[in-house]
Amino acid sequence: MESRPNTNLPPVATAYNGKDRNAFLFGLNPQAELWNGRLAMIGFLAYLLWDLAGYSVLRDVLHLIGY
Repeated sequence: MESRPNTNLPPVATAYNGKDRNAFLFGLNPQAELWNGRLAMIGFLAYLLWDLAGYSVLRDVLHLIGY
C-alpha cells in the first residue's frame, strides 16, 4: 500500500470574517457578488415565466418557432 507524500498545505480558511454576507453593500466586494448572482437568477426565472406565458420577444425577433 502506497502512502501519499505530505504536501504541507495551509489549512482551509473557513473562519468567519465578521461581515454580514447578506448585507446590500455597493462596490466590489463579496456581498455584491452574492446579490448579483441572486438578482440574475430572479431575472432569468422571470424571463422564462414571461416566455412561457407567450410574450417572448426573443422568439419573435429570431423567428425560432414558425407560425
